[in-house]
Amino acid sequence: MISLRRISKFFNKGKVTEVVALNDISLQINKGEFVVIVGANGSGKTTLLNIIEGSQMPTAGTIEINGQDVTPFPEYKRSRWVARVFQNPNNGTAPDLTILDNFRLASLRTQRKNLIIGVNEVFKKKVQEKISDLGMGLENKTDQLMGNLSGGQRQALTLLMSVMDDTDILLLDEPTAALDPKSALVVMNLADKLNKNLGITTVLITHNLKDAVAYGNRLIQLQEGKIARDLNTEDKTAVSLQEIYQWFE
Repeated sequence: MISLRRISKFFNKGKVTEVVALNDISLQINKGEFVVIVGANGSGKTTLLNIIEGSQMPTAGTIEINGQDVTPFPEYKRSRWVARVFQNPNNGTAPDLTILDNFRLASLRTQRKNLIIGVNEVFKKKVQEKISDLGMGLENKTDQLMGNLSGGQRQALTLLMSVMDDTDILLLDEPTAALDPKSALVVMNLADKLNKNLGITTVLITHNLKDAVAYGNRLIQLQEGKIARDLNTEDKTAVSLQEIYQWFE
């Protein structure tokens, strides 16, 4: 599914301000895996997601998705496979458009040359059914402006919208960092459900170590741009929260 081979990323290469964000990382993520990535600030977590998404290019190394070399592909060319949710609930939505219109735009994410999807009753019912699963009571408020919703509501809807179109890979960049505990639980449970029910390969960055224990079937720790630990399902199940805290001491 995702194959990273000897990926390095340098900023200000050759200068006194040079930063090594990723240092010769090789990583294979299989289809349907839910990979959780933890690490201290500056360990390379977000850079790794940027490299997978295509918003940053590696200094060295190659990237394959579904067996295809996508190393030179910019972000828009990878959007057929990759969707991303950021930590800021305001990203990824149009606040001056309704919930329904936001979902329509999301449905066109990989169909830029085919703008024929309309907001008809069939589409509206499909959106309402998806929203109703959130339990937030928004399914009958699809004409409400997105900008009038709470951060938790917007983030949950953003996650739903990210998989409106065909998506193979879901990148979650600290999606609950700005949310209250109740909203964070809704978002994380939804991510878990999408991974299990749709088989979407999911990569989560989080500083919430409780979530790192509770979700996913693989746990990776990044440290100074390298993979310090890579726990499979069995090892992840056995590791305790206290042990993970000790990784950061």
